[in-house]
Amino acid sequence: MKIPHPIVWADNPQEAIVLQNTLRAAIITADQIGSVRHVAGVDVGFEDSGNVTRAAVAVLSFPDLQLQEQVIARRPTSFPYIPGLLSFREVPAVLDALAKLRLTPDLLLCDGQGTAHPRRFGIACHLGLLVDLPAIGVAKSLLVGKHAEVPDPKGAWVPLVHQGETIGAVLRTRTGTKPLYISPGHRLSLPTAIDYVLRCTPKYRLPETTRLAHKLASG
Repeated sequence: MKIPHPIVWADNPQEAIVLQNTLRAAIITADQIGSVRHVAGVDVGFEDSGNVTRAAVAVLSFPDLQLQEQVIARRPTSFPYIPGLLSFREVPAVLDALAKLRLTPDLLLCDGQGTAHPRRFGIACHLGLLVDLPAIGVAKSLLVGKHAEVPDPKGAWVPLVHQGETIGAVLRTRTGTKPLYISPGHRLSLPTAIDYVLRCTPKYRLPETTRLAHKLASG
């Protein structure tokens, strides 16, 4: 697929925070999504003691969730590990992987946060904005915010709130397992993001998209 947006980047944490605060105004948290025929999972791992970033993308048909294409891209890691700034460490390799795709997905499910982020600009926001695709943050752990206890049945969720603002949802994707932290990345509302995550999660805790991408990224 083609990467339509020019990349404005940051070389250090201070520049990265400024860029997040600037770009977050462009994030759309209303539904601007057409027909979804292909969904993609995005995940990142590291090799050589963190010196090499390994990005994986798995594209599945939707709604039947059959694997259609998978790619891996590697590049030297060029940004330190700093919570809240992971997109600057991971996105360059993800863009390399997306550029290898024959299919262009209609929706991205990213292993990480969307608006559930101190500056409302997690990796799903950054990536969705760069490639101009609807994107959802599907995180396994809490970065910021507070929430009530999530009821145990699959599909139950509670709001994730930070500084009086609902920034995402804590969603039970499988009865008896830990919930996931779901938030819009770009061009989706929170209810629509929850709906797509559940439709991509027929059996396991993780959506099939990110579950397959995680396997690839972990090698």
